[in-house]
Amino acid sequence: MTKLILTEKPSVAKNIADALHIKNKNDGYFEGNGYIITWAFGHLLQLFDAKDYDSKMSKWHFENFPFIPEKFRYKIKPNPKNREKDDMGAKKQLKVINSLIKREDVDMIISACDYDREGQIIGDIIIYNLKHGKEVYRLLLNEWTPKEVLNGLRNLKTNNEMIPLRNAGLSRQWADWTIGINLTSMATLKYQEGKGQVLNIGRVLLPTLKIIYDRDTEIEKFVPEDYYKLSVEFTTNNGSDYEGIYHLNEENKFKDKELLLGLNSSLLGNQGFIKEKNVEKKKEYPPLLFNLSALQGYITNKYQGWTSDKVLTVAQKLYEKKIITYPRTQSTFLEESLVERTENVLNVLKRGLPFEDELQFSVSKRIFNNDRVESHSAIIPTYMVPKSLTTEEKIVYDAIINRFLMQFMPISEYEETTLITVIENINGEFVSKGKVQLVEGWKKVESQESKDSLLPQLNVNESVIVKNHEVSSHKTQPPKHHTEKTLLRVMETCGKRHEDDESKDVMDSILSGFSIGTPATRAETIKKLKDVGYISTQKKYLYCTELGKNLIDIFPIKELFDLDFTGRLEKTLYDIEKGKYEKETFLSFIIHFTSKAVQKIKDDQPVILKTIKPIKKTYEVIGKCPNCGHPVIEGMKGFGCSNWKNGCHFTIWKNDKFLASMNKKPTKQMVATLLKNGVVQVKGLTSKKGNKFDANLRYEKNLENEYYSWKMNFN
Repeated sequence: MTKLILTEKPSVAKNIADALHIKNKNDGYFEGNGYIITWAFGHLLQLFDAKDYDSKMSKWHFENFPFIPEKFRYKIKPNPKNREKDDMGAKKQLKVINSLIKREDVDMIISACDYDREGQIIGDIIIYNLKHGKEVYRLLLNEWTPKEVLNGLRNLKTNNEMIPLRNAGLSRQWADWTIGINLTSMATLKYQEGKGQVLNIGRVLLPTLKIIYDRDTEIEKFVPEDYYKLSVEFTTNNGSDYEGIYHLNEENKFKDKELLLGLNSSLLGNQGFIKEKNVEKKKEYPPLLFNLSALQGYITNKYQGWTSDKVLTVAQKLYEKKIITYPRTQSTFLEESLVERTENVLNVLKRGLPFEDELQFSVSKRIFNNDRVESHSAIIPTYMVPKSLTTEEKIVYDAIINRFLMQFMPISEYEETTLITVIENINGEFVSKGKVQLVEGWKKVESQESKDSLLPQLNVNESVIVKNHEVSSHKTQPPKHHTEKTLLRVMETCGKRHEDDESKDVMDSILSGFSIGTPATRAETIKKLKDVGYISTQKKYLYCTELGKNLIDIFPIKELFDLDFTGRLEKTLYDIEKGKYEKETFLSFIIHFTSKAVQKIKDDQPVILKTIKPIKKTYEVIGKCPNCGHPVIEGMKGFGCSNWKNGCHFTIWKNDKFLASMNKKPTKQMVATLLKNGVVQVKGLTSKKGNKFDANLRYEKNLENEYYSWKMNFN
């Protein structure tokens, strides 16, 4: 008999096929050695739109809301260019999956979708859409290396064990549909003038917007205050210099400038002496392993132009290439069961490194701690060394591998020295601090240079001379605008503020599900806030737009801006996932909340937040469609035939996978030449080995369907 495996993406199916040494690929699946491996493209099925339940919902009217379907239903995801039609690729693949499930020789179905809420329901919605009566099992993996695939297939769980996870996924999906459809529709009808756009309202969207709004407001209301400092440059007997800052009763910032000026006038040439010298040896541990939010924060803060959404996309590619573990994790620790596997990874990755001898595997609670892991361990590399990476992939991979290596380097040690200098007849003391790095340790991994000042060698009672002195003026500074790094941290901890990222309170909050969104959705939320015009960016900083501010000021459903309210909803979803809360109870609350919110919006005073002025679109003709002869025009996502409403499928997507595999995107000039001549020479393509080459490309219609494929040849 045969086992059917369903994966979330084709790349994962290929990884499993490789692990099982299956080479036979058919249209939509691999088969061999007692297994069939097929795949989805993420969500092949999606929830009905409101109008699919009731035709009256095709147009929005106040009296039709709230709209709550008696039973949530699913349909084939729509064509991105024409939502009235099914996506043909999704429809075709569903047909393949259905025919495979019905095969008489298939006696077991294995869902190998990602081990999270979304992955669970992607597989379950497809599998249970058919009544097949066959046993369903679950393959739960944190990485797609051959060893782990084979080990996972030997340790399958029944899919019934995943019912709480499925319930949490469905609860999240249905709740967001209910709130989003009803309140977005009502807000648009009530507070927007004109058609063509909507006022987006979402359970996670609004509290995230409020975080940025609150920081902007805090900065606007900030009133700077003047303060002054007195600094003195001392010279030692052997000619070395160092600086001391004046302290009086442990205070070094003074509002009374005259006090410091009075001291300043009598300082030059005075003699002082060392009253105290404190030397303390300290240890500095490496930062914890990455979870997704920490990785996104690190990359977006270090590299200009990166967004958290982009970091997730690149990390997902690395995961599917089998070279890192599951990226959508909220844990910064590893399960204790991974000790042996982690040691093997370290032994593979440390070979040839300049500090190889210093990398020593060890087991500590700062790395392996079951109490600090929820579902997925921290992100680490796998034992598979990549042969080639794009520039973007290398940035993310290097960050992950470096953070991993740091854990097994010696602890960084330094000597911190504090000097207290006093001057005769001066009330108060001058404080100087400096560091000396004793053991570089883990800082070698990223060649971190210390910015701390060094102090000369001095002993207690040794005399010094005042060389220079200055009273400097300062102003108190407002907090900085949020970056994606700081915003992600607030979302992850639901507003808990702690200077110590390793605080037990913060870690417990993260791991108990009390947060805004999940690791998988936060990046998407930030991106959507930008796309809908609620926030803007300047360099790496995030700002609330006028539309965003006005929405917060006027929209009457204040619970949706409340971090605590949103955190409790997310915590409830977490409890459903753990089998501690009922899906039906949660959805009953959501329906009641939504119904009350709709009525509150209806009763609210009408205020126009957004006015949409009709704009007549003009399109530049790129060339003639080779399929039907109509003009080809440029759209947001690709170059397509203007006759698409009548069924012409000719499109060259801007994110075309064939071209992307060679590090190219289609340009307007390239498409124009292709349409005119039937062929275009493309220079600077990149091979899998990273070599550059030129080639002639054609875009030809497939014999078996209505779509087009690339053909390549060389001069």
